[in-house]
Amino acid sequence: MVGVLVDSCGWVAISKSGLNIDIEMEKILGKAELKITSNVKNELKSLNKKNLMLEILLHKSELVGNRLVQHTDTELINLSKRFSWPVLTIDKELKAKLVKNGCSYIEVTSSNSLRLIES
Repeated sequence: MVGVLVDSCGWVAISKSGLNIDIEMEKILGKAELKITSNVKNELKSLNKKNLMLEILLHKSELVGNRLVQHTDTELINLSKRFSWPVLTIDKELKAKLVKNGCSYIEVTSSNSLRLIES
């Protein structure tokens, strides 16, 4: 089973696309285990929108990371490097930082599918 870190904007994109996360992850990675950090969880809760399927994410994911306060992107990059987990995101700046650090990411495409970009 492959771990996948979820970024806030990546989850928002999944929610808006209507994709079945399990089916789409299976297509590109096989069985995937979603991981979220406290920062991502708090960012999504602060959006306070019911259509984000936050309950589904919290039920399906494991909370990871340390309790130290760090920038969300920094924490995602560090965890991605440490465990070789791709990050689900559509954030252009984060994707560039991930590539620069030799990390992979998964993006939601305009055709409402997922694409894995490996570094």
